[in-house]
Amino acid sequence: DVLGRVVISKSGRDSGRAFVVVRIIDGRYLAISDGELRKIESPKKKNRKHLNFTSLRAEEVLEYLCKEEKPPNHVIKNNIKQLTDKGLIRGEGGLVNG
Repeated sequence: DVLGRVVISKSGRDSGRAFVVVRIIDGRYLAISDGELRKIESPKKKNRKHLNFTSLRAEEVLEYLCKEEKPPNHVIKNNIKQLTDKGLIRGEGGLVNG
């Protein structure tokens, strides 16, 4: 399942940025948010083929999504920041080992 997964944009103006998958639109498109530039109120519609999927999950965000609630923007932003601080993704979202 891709819901709550951390993804890296590989094309467009947001290339190299980390996002969290907040909704599955259909088999081709996902709604992604970073809680900052793309807030939960207006997530980015992105084609799956324009994303690099990581094995990382934004656990706190996923808890909200599983309860069918919108996670607050600060939770999304903090989850991405925690992964950046741990060195699992780079500052602009690039993967460290992949």
